Amino acid sequence: MKKNGFGGDDNITLLAKGVHLKGDIRVEGTVRIDGRLEGEIHTKGQVIVGEDGLVQGTVAAGTVVSSGRIKATVTAVERVQLLKTAIVIGDIHTPVLMMEEGAKLQGTTDMGVTAWPDELPKLPSAVRDLASHRAKHVAVHEKDSSG
Repeated sequence: MKKNGFGGDDNITLLAKGVHLKGDIRVEGTVRIDGRLEGEIHTKGQVIVGEDGLVQGTVAAGTVVSSGRIKATVTAVERVQLLKTAIVIGDIHTPVLMMEEGAKLQGTTDMGVTAWPDELPKLPSAVRDLASHRAKHVAVHEKDSSG
């Protein structure tokens, strides 16, 4: 089978530019939105929202990559990547959130952190010992050359 640039599978659902769909999309593979969707997307694969794409509703996927507009609750098992032209209004639930400079987000993010440990993680000894290797202050005294 021929691989493609969408993540390696041949199961691609495309909502083309100019198409307006009200309803739900439930698939196994990749979904690319270049049109407008009012509803839900559910896939274990990847959701790609193109620059002209608009999604309003719910997005649940393995990975979400957007350069378009999303007004939704977004849940990604692996990661959410917002490219520089992306705008998201809503909640994002994902373990990894990547945003390029220029991407805009209004809402809340949940990356699965419920508390921090009482103790800070131990630094590797090479980092912890840097303070002992800092340059020592040296005073320079000029000799009196007149005498």
